[in-house]
Amino acid sequence: MDSSSETAIPGLGTDPSDLARHVLGGPTGLGTSAARIARSPTLSETGAATSPTASGRGAADSTTVSEPGTADNAEPGGAAERGDPPSGITVPPLYCPDAVRNDPALGEEVNERLVGWAEEIGIYEGRLDRLRSCQFGHLMMLGHPDCDDPERLLAAARCALSEWAVDDHWVDEGEHADPELLGPRLALAHAVVDPVRLPARYTPRFEEVVQREPVLRAFRSSLAYLSQIATTTQVARLRHELAVMFVGYGQEAEWRASARTPAVWEYLLHRYENAFFPCMVLTDPVGGYELPAHEFAEVAVRRAYLYAGTASVLLNDLYSMGVEDPTDTNLPNLIVAEEGCSLQEAVDRTAEIHDELMHTYETEAAALGAAGSPQLQRFFTGVWNWMGGCKEWHATSPRYGH
Repeated sequence: MDSSSETAIPGLGTDPSDLARHVLGGPTGLGTSAARIARSPTLSETGAATSPTASGRGAADSTTVSEPGTADNAEPGGAAERGDPPSGITVPPLYCPDAVRNDPALGEEVNERLVGWAEEIGIYEGRLDRLRSCQFGHLMMLGHPDCDDPERLLAAARCALSEWAVDDHWVDEGEHADPELLGPRLALAHAVVDPVRLPARYTPRFEEVVQREPVLRAFRSSLAYLSQIATTTQVARLRHELAVMFVGYGQEAEWRASARTPAVWEYLLHRYENAFFPCMVLTDPVGGYELPAHEFAEVAVRRAYLYAGTASVLLNDLYSMGVEDPTDTNLPNLIVAEEGCSLQEAVDRTAEIHDELMHTYETEAAALGAAGSPQLQRFFTGVWNWMGGCKEWHATSPRYGH
């Protein structure tokens, strides 16, 4: 189903605004009261994003970020406030929901437990204060508004931090962040995520490697913890999303090793693989329900879900520009390189692509959810709310210079 196709749902017209209100406004009927907790307040009565207000609801405010590489970003919290540099680049308002709830106490509880686990596992050694300031626990609280159980949120947070640890230890900042080493490391990570079964004679050697490498221990620990709240099918979904993410990391490593600048289309393909999908796929286990496997596997459902994840990671590209090296690979920089336009024009174009993906997700998720099960409606609403929480976190986390 293309974003422009018309799908008639019994009792509704083909107007995407009607469909969006029906689904993203929350499912109805027996057994769906819990799902309505996650109702998104960001759609107006016409189905369009509301104007920004004092409460921050509606489309994102325009944001000024420093020119790439100019922010003092050695440590989270050390960067100047966005908008301070006179040469700042303005990110136009983005079509994206706002966070449904903000419970700082819950976010802080999850964050502290997460930092304690990181210390126990050994990731981010010597950088725990920096890790604490990034507020990953707040991301989980913001992104999963239908869950107030810190244990469930912590399960998602551990998985997410394991994923970020790959980037922060092996790609960007580790002692040996060598792109030529990334392939073998990702192979080891996959052998932990989808547990390898070696002949008995060779298993101890593999285990020695796992015990020496904190990132590998983090993946093993986080998946074991997740299995306490998730079904085997839900854990298997995460394993698949991690494998796809590892493919994306490998693609990025080739660019770094060869100093090659990818084309815009190739980068967008990369973002289709290296996005927030491993975080978002935990929408239903954290919420305490399970999306039926046949619905999750439906091609049209997955396509809508991938639109959402790609949109969120392009938002990440925009918000992280001020704390990245000017040579880093992101969509605005690549548009500049390919089209010869100004950085501001490239930022505007990136925002347009983000909004196009968001509108497509909104339309397709509404149509599919209205025709699907209550669990599918709730899942799509949860993904919508995840995007709002993700946006709020990017706008406030010291990881991005705030």
